Amino acid sequence: MSRTQGFAIATCTATAAAAVTLLSSPPAGGLAPAQPGGGPSAQQLAAQARASLQKAKSVHLGYTDLGAQATSSRSLPTSMDLSLDQGGNCTGTLTLGGHGGSVQLLKRGTDVWLKPDAAFWKAKFAGRQGKAAASSFKNRYIHGTTANGMLSGIASTCDLKALQQVATGGPALPPSLKKGARTTLGGTPVIPLSFRKNGLTSTLYVTADPAHRLYRAAQRGPGTNLTLTFTHYDEPVVLKTPPANQSVDVSKVQGLPGRG
Repeated sequence: MSRTQGFAIATCTATAAAAVTLLSSPPAGGLAPAQPGGGPSAQQLAAQARASLQKAKSVHLGYTDLGAQATSSRSLPTSMDLSLDQGGNCTGTLTLGGHGGSVQLLKRGTDVWLKPDAAFWKAKFAGRQGKAAASSFKNRYIHGTTANGMLSGIASTCDLKALQQVATGGPALPPSLKKGARTTLGGTPVIPLSFRKNGLTSTLYVTADPAHRLYRAAQRGPGTNLTLTFTHYDEPVVLKTPPANQSVDVSKVQGLPGRG
């Protein structure tokens, strides 16, 4: 595993952040008034969802990218399942495309633990070297701190504050944002808000309850199939630090021949 690999996985953060920009500033001139018949307008719902995400102390983030570029690449993530908080703590799993394997991730403060599976090692190192790495690090965590470039790149996925900043600092929502009929996703009543731009359809699903939190953000179009799901707002992130006898210092991995 190389520094390049770490930064490639971290592109998941950038992609997720791009989708979160769908919650950016309301259109110039203020929010649209409530729609006839009662209930908040599309822009009002989006603004409430943005505010709820911005002040969240923690959240569970589910991410999938089923676009051709991600699914065919061994260094780009096709999914992640993370619980993260404003303190930079998180735990979860990243899965790479093209049979690049998966990595369990745990971060507490500046300490980072990664647990790649056998498929990851075999995708990273060819032939015998990949098999040897898979065997040597089977059921072992790679441990280090964010002072290490590789670990820092991967651990940036845990930056909830960065996502929150993006959600308030991007381009304005278009006046064409449309409010759809109430529906249910994963047992959660939601209200869809959608617009089209540059050939892509973007949809925000905001909870129908008075809190009006962002539940899901999706983007579809040629070559694009992104979904982010936000749940478990403000619930504590439970971390279980791996014991020392299950961890290997990151320097041991960087010392492997053929590292990138």
